[in-house]
Amino acid sequence: MPKSAPPDSSLPRRPDRDRRVRQNARIARVLGVLNLIQSRGRWDLKAIADELECSERTVRRDLEVLEFAGVPYYFDEREHCFRVRPDYKFPALALTADEAWGQALATAFSQAPGLNIGPGAKPTTRKLAASSQEHLKTIIADALRLIEVFDLKLADHSKHHETVQAIQCALLNQTQITGVYKSPYETQQVKLTIHPYRLCLVKQAWYVVGHMAGETEAKTFRVARFKSLRATQKPAEVPADFDLRNHFGNAWSVFRGKQRYDIELEFEAEAAKIVTETIWHHTQKAKKTKGDRVLLSFQVDGLDEILHWVLAWAGKVTVIKPDALRQKLNQTLTKALKMNSRTE
Repeated sequence: MPKSAPPDSSLPRRPDRDRRVRQNARIARVLGVLNLIQSRGRWDLKAIADELECSERTVRRDLEVLEFAGVPYYFDEREHCFRVRPDYKFPALALTADEAWGQALATAFSQAPGLNIGPGAKPTTRKLAASSQEHLKTIIADALRLIEVFDLKLADHSKHHETVQAIQCALLNQTQITGVYKSPYETQQVKLTIHPYRLCLVKQAWYVVGHMAGETEAKTFRVARFKSLRATQKPAEVPADFDLRNHFGNAWSVFRGKQRYDIELEFEAEAAKIVTETIWHHTQKAKKTKGDRVLLSFQVDGLDEILHWVLAWAGKVTVIKPDALRQKLNQTLTKALKMNSRTE
């Protein structure tokens, strides 16, 4: 029997470590595919390939691995995406150190005074810690001990826990909400029925965005202003193309004015470093000027909200433009001086 030819010693031999690295990378990618198609998102070949930064051919091979492993996935023709059979549960949850730390951080943040978004994060973290490896248990325990969230200066939601829960329930079940709302800008409270789209935390308060029954325009309602609220059994009509960023536009906070303004504010040197430590608005741009000053520019829809912010920097900021903001600032400061110059 002829002997086989000896291996060509001139060819570079690939270290075993490299082979293990490639195998681990593929396993991680296959699990990534499973994680995506088990979520509620709409993941087709292209979307999965874009998310995992690989080719569609590679995704097909990874799906074959999942099929061989007995994962009951299928392609939903109506939704045009891959799904996993609802009763299937992957047997293990592997957290990275960053993910464990992030879960602990979410727990600390959710317990901040005034936030009142429900107790879900803490028991979830406790369950994850109980089922994780020892080093992850240590990370979670240390993170919970070392991270604290103080003094967020949020609106007081301590009396509105049931309201927040009702909104959460309605959003999950896609049903309408109804309740009594008292706006500080109206003389009387009103009863509203709302088709809710989103629950969002903006600046210092929770808001629910949706349209009122009989209308189509999305509006923003401050949660703490509901005197009562409950979820109904009636289905909510939520536009599939609704986008929260488009809804708020370039509002300084939540209330979008009808006119857009180019804002330029020059801050004195003593305030320049402090004001640039924070991103105040998503359109913010900063430019250094003479004497260690800084010029902040924004594009803002409406002036009322940004006016209140500028007033907090009074004596340290000059309104370069627009004239309308400078006039509002001067009028407000003049009124304040008059109110506070009275003698007994």
